[in-house]
Amino acid sequence: MSDSEASNSNLSNILNNIYRCEDKNNWYSEVAQAYERTRPRYPAKILEHLQEIAQLHSSKVMLEIGTGSGIASVEFAKMGMQMICLEPSLPACRLAQQKCAAYPNVQFINTTFEEWELTNQKFDVVVATTSFHWLTPGIRTQKTAAALKEDGLLILLWNTPPQTSNEVYQALTDIYQTYAPELDKYETLANYQENLGKMGQEVIDSGYFKDLTEEYLISKVNYSIDDYLALLSTLSPYIRLQREQRDSLFAELRQILQLNFDNPLELTYLSLMQMAHKS
Repeated sequence: MSDSEASNSNLSNILNNIYRCEDKNNWYSEVAQAYERTRPRYPAKILEHLQEIAQLHSSKVMLEIGTGSGIASVEFAKMGMQMICLEPSLPACRLAQQKCAAYPNVQFINTTFEEWELTNQKFDVVVATTSFHWLTPGIRTQKTAAALKEDGLLILLWNTPPQTSNEVYQALTDIYQTYAPELDKYETLANYQENLGKMGQEVIDSGYFKDLTEEYLISKVNYSIDDYLALLSTLSPYIRLQREQRDSLFAELRQILQLNFDNPLELTYLSLMQMAHKS
């Protein structure tokens, strides 16, 4: 297998497996505050374009799946829509509620999408914000389609984890090999885009949706070293580490970064919007 094929396989495994755990309700609970502080925001350009082409306004009703700390929820709330937002982590759900307290048309429910009970209410838009990979395959396309009005829209928004330059990665690889060799890999934005594209194709292949459109944007952002490590702590592969292993890894990463690189670090991430109509 070539290096490129291995990297694609690696990332595909991440997208399909790493985010599934025995208890989704608690997966991000311990890092909810760090998640809110350090996870990248969805670019205004993409949100504005989304609002325009999906005609998101006060007469529309939206279901948001996997709100996290409300990073996207509050932006959609500003558009005046009636919203029902599902989030399995109670601490994250509470943070999202606080952020949207000024918007009475926004309701949060602390539950998974799978456990949430479909009612007679139908939605103009269902949006999953960096969360569609969490949902059980098979259920995720069928149930989102069932929740939508005829010709309703399914929107998948993604932010990939902000990552360092390859130069920084090379400086850290020995530390990863010592403390967490399974995390010693450098995923390119092209690989992320390719694999997230497969998620969009799955939506079409299900037969429940049609007319897939995509838009992506690459952004640069500065993180202090402490915030960069806090960001890593919110990523599923790092959550899976034993606490002592993670603490040792982060201590060594901090030392190398402080000795050899400017603070803050410049990171890059990919934002992707995928939109499809219910068939």
